[in-house]
Amino acid sequence: MGQQGGSNNAFTLIVVLFILLIIVGSAFIGGGF
Repeated sequence: MGQQGGSNNAFTLIVVLFILLIIVGSAFIGGGF
């Protein structure tokens, strides 16, 4: 069964969520909303 890149995919998802969290947090701090 081709289960390749499973952990790599999860790692990428975590990194993307972390970057989004930083962007939203900086927008809140900077008064973007």
